Amino acid sequence: MAQKGGRRPLVADRRYAAAKPQPAKAVHKPSAPKRARTPARRRNPLVAAVAWLWRGIWKVLWGVGWRLGVIGALILAGAVFYFQSQLPQLSALLDARQRGSVTMLDRDGQVFAWRGETFGGQISATTVSPNLKNAIIATEDKRFYSHFGISPRGIAGAIRINLSEGRGPLEGNGGSTITQQVAKLLCLGVPYDAATWKTEAEYEADCRKGSVWRKIKEIPYSLAMEVKYTKDEILTIYVNRSYLGAGARGFEAASQRYFGKSAANVTPAEAAMLAGLLKAPSRYAPTGNLQRAQDRGALVLGLMHDQGYLTDAQYADAKAHPAQLSQAAAARAGGFFADWVMESGPSFLTRETTEDVIISTTFDQRIQTAAETALAEVFDAKLREGSATQAAIVVMSADGAVRAMVGGRKTPNAGDFNRATQALRQTGSTFKPFIYAAALDMGYTPDSIILDAPLTINVRGSGPWSPENYGKEYYGEVTLTTAMARSLNTAAVRLSEAVGRDAVRAVANQFGFASALADGPALALGVSESTLLEMTGAYAGILNGGTSVRPYGLIELRLTGDDVPLIGQAGGMGERVISPKAAAELTWMMEQVIEQGSGGRARLPGREAAGKTGTTQSSRDAWFIGFTADYVAGVWMGYDDNTPLAGVTGGGLPAEIWQAVMVRVQEGLPARPLPTASPESWRAAPLAPATRGGGQTEDPIGRLLRELFGGAGN
Repeated sequence: MAQKGGRRPLVADRRYAAAKPQPAKAVHKPSAPKRARTPARRRNPLVAAVAWLWRGIWKVLWGVGWRLGVIGALILAGAVFYFQSQLPQLSALLDARQRGSVTMLDRDGQVFAWRGETFGGQISATTVSPNLKNAIIATEDKRFYSHFGISPRGIAGAIRINLSEGRGPLEGNGGSTITQQVAKLLCLGVPYDAATWKTEAEYEADCRKGSVWRKIKEIPYSLAMEVKYTKDEILTIYVNRSYLGAGARGFEAASQRYFGKSAANVTPAEAAMLAGLLKAPSRYAPTGNLQRAQDRGALVLGLMHDQGYLTDAQYADAKAHPAQLSQAAAARAGGFFADWVMESGPSFLTRETTEDVIISTTFDQRIQTAAETALAEVFDAKLREGSATQAAIVVMSADGAVRAMVGGRKTPNAGDFNRATQALRQTGSTFKPFIYAAALDMGYTPDSIILDAPLTINVRGSGPWSPENYGKEYYGEVTLTTAMARSLNTAAVRLSEAVGRDAVRAVANQFGFASALADGPALALGVSESTLLEMTGAYAGILNGGTSVRPYGLIELRLTGDDVPLIGQAGGMGERVISPKAAAELTWMMEQVIEQGSGGRARLPGREAAGKTGTTQSSRDAWFIGFTADYVAGVWMGYDDNTPLAGVTGGGLPAEIWQAVMVRVQEGLPARPLPTASPESWRAAPLAPATRGGGQTEDPIGRLLRELFGGAGN
């Protein structure tokens, strides 16, 4: 029956629910047996503490480090910005010189010497020869075009090399890039100040110092240049400012100096030699040691080949044909002459010039070569190897124009001691012609008689003085010609006393002796000192007919680019000293010195020559000075420390050197007679009187006898 009220019908509860479908159980593979769990190891408290401490330190270091790095980067950026703002335009950095150059031309207008610093003109990295550009890059900085101004790898390598060789880390190799080298050349922007540095050399040396502070400062300066200039502009500064020896500043000047060509035209071998100079310009300068420069160039060629700048064929050809000097550079002619001209000119236009100056001179390269060759040949043949004997030679024309000068046996460097112009030495018997010049000008003749015999003169304040002949032989009464030819001492003293020492001194001074002459009777024997240049100039006065000369080498001085000279020199002729007749007679007498007297070794086959030998006390100096119709030449030999010469007299090696020089000098010139007076012109004349101090005259022989047996001697 239905239930009311909507109740559910009573239904017995189901005891069991209907079975629900169960999902399929996954089949599990049997798992590996679990390991027994190892109890955790306790960390060593000490290790844990160290680890904790290290983590703390690292956090501090990292925190400080990145902050310092940021600060350092900001400082570096500021320094770079500062230096970059201070750097001038490129054109202002190319000519680095503080002084000008002096270029010297010989009598034919050819360049033979340079002084000061030569700047060959502005060149650029794009106008120089590719050979030169490649040589510089290969030698100095092979990563130049890829780095940013500094090379940490290069610096580290340089430090490693320095330490391995026992030097300090910054001593020796610097690992500098070309940019850093330019920074040094610019002295890190510090200009030259004469008040701070005594010389430009000191300034440059200070700029090259490798201190730690300078290295640090170098970094931002180099980076600033990389910001301011292109790579080629930096290289342009480098090729213009680098010093390359022999006074050459920049590669253009060096190329002109050594090879006589522009840096735009150098061959691989020449480029390698020039680039090799950067390491040590003075040591590797080819004018100093060509073989050393060629060896250095060969190393640079190897670098160029290794880095692919030269093919195998180009490398082999350059190695087989090393660079050679130009004719002017190879000659290295006129070093002593050039120094003398520099000293004789005004300093503000020579030694201290700030302008580029050109000097035309009297110099003759052919004659200079003749003098140097002759000296070398005689010394090689006659002197033992290693001898310290020195020699000097001067060759000039009759008007005093100096054509050649050898100031010492070895090829000079600028500033070497010049024995031809700076050495004051006793003149010995080369002084005697001036005694005879005074006598002849007074009226004596070459046939006048003089007594050659032992002589003693009482010298006031010194006592008796007795000169002797060399060899201690005496010839009695002889002519002045014989006395001159045999260089008889007692005869010369008697003649000097007869004509008067004052007269002899006056003639010598007027002929060019600048030094004080002795007061006593030893004046006649050449105890006074003079230079070879003065002596040769005095003999030139005899050749030209008795007129004094002033030896000169400078003809004209002008600034580069100017046509009007600032200084000119027409000649060295001065005032007349003795009459032309006396000069002609003296020349004939000096010719007999060579033909039949002490100067026989100076005889020139087929050519007239005149001269005089000279040997000083204890043979400390040996001289021969003489002339042909064309040239006068003087030769001096001795030791710098005044050590006596062993077995050398003026008629020996000096006469041989003179002969060897003049044979070469006169080569190709026609033989011309000397300006002598014929013997008949004086032998037919009556014996001339000698004037005495009071205006009276007496026979020369009578005066000699009076001097001999009177108060002058006994």
